[in-house]
Amino acid sequence: MATSRIPTTKNWGNRPWTIDFYSSKRDLPPSIDFAVVGGGFTGLTAAAWLKHVAPEFSVALFEAESFGAGSSGHTGGIALAETAVGDLPGLGDVLAGYQQIVRELNVDTDLTLPGAYELGRTAAPKNSPIRWTDSGTLCAVKEVPGGTINPGKVVSGLARAADHAGVLLFEDTPVERADFKPHITLHTSRGPVTTKKVLFATNAFSLELTELAHRAQPKFTLAVATDELSDQALQQIGLAERKPFYTVDLPYLWGRSFGTNALIFGSGLLHPEHWQELRTLDINSRAAADLFTNLERRILALHPALRNITFPHRWGGPICIGEDWTPVFEHHPESDNAIVLGAFAGHGVAQSVYLGTWAADVLLGRRPLPNW
Repeated sequence: MATSRIPTTKNWGNRPWTIDFYSSKRDLPPSIDFAVVGGGFTGLTAAAWLKHVAPEFSVALFEAESFGAGSSGHTGGIALAETAVGDLPGLGDVLAGYQQIVRELNVDTDLTLPGAYELGRTAAPKNSPIRWTDSGTLCAVKEVPGGTINPGKVVSGLARAADHAGVLLFEDTPVERADFKPHITLHTSRGPVTTKKVLFATNAFSLELTELAHRAQPKFTLAVATDELSDQALQQIGLAERKPFYTVDLPYLWGRSFGTNALIFGSGLLHPEHWQELRTLDINSRAAADLFTNLERRILALHPALRNITFPHRWGGPICIGEDWTPVFEHHPESDNAIVLGAFAGHGVAQSVYLGTWAADVLLGRRPLPNW
């Protein structure tokens, strides 16, 4: 039986949700049928799905810290239908697939799909509900499929689903290296484990392990949450329908509603030279603190109804950007029995769950990898 713990992560700030799952202590098995490395949306979904559709196999998941300690627990929670480069061959309906997966795994995600606004500073449509001041007049120029989730509920729910299905869950158990010949051996902080097949779902972390160090760039992005606004204020700024938004030109800005009437806004990137720098990054340091100050000033100036709001939450989280912004979903260079999945470039909220089940099906030999 799992016990509850609310994990904290480094010095990345105060996100407005919690993760209330922590796995039970157990002995490390010497061998396993399937291993998953990384305990975010992708890894938890893949592990839970493997046991859900093929309960006869043993599955273990290894997370270096606590579940959701990386990107998944620190995302802003905007769910979109396409990748950062748009639709890809064979991608399918991400949002419909996401809904089916969380329903089948019995995960409560607080999912709402009212659509999403694309905002731009070009010719403003007369019927735009949003008209903000931000390096010009920022208006809604298009509406696309999308919505929002509660990241804390998704991580917690997927972890419970995996635990309930019989996945062997190992938090605080980093995989330090892997040997691929003559069989796959994962060398963890608690000892070695052999496995027939493995999924690496570490995203912006452990880029040497996934051999993405020269093909993907770790970034750190920032977000703030406001206090509760009045219904009238939401109406005035054009967010009464609680549709998330993101800009299609620069300077970049994204946001969504959260809770009853609070708002989340995000923008800005820090550029670590090496993914290991994410472990020691402090949002109170000069570069991050300056970005937060600039972001809050931008938000206060967007509209008169936002002039006096406060920001009780400041936090950040990592994203991983691959070549041409295309997600990485392929065999590990060392073995056809190992898959690397990640580099969602900030579009992983629904996509990482959706592709996590696809990765599980590939490991089971039920589906091929995409040709991206």
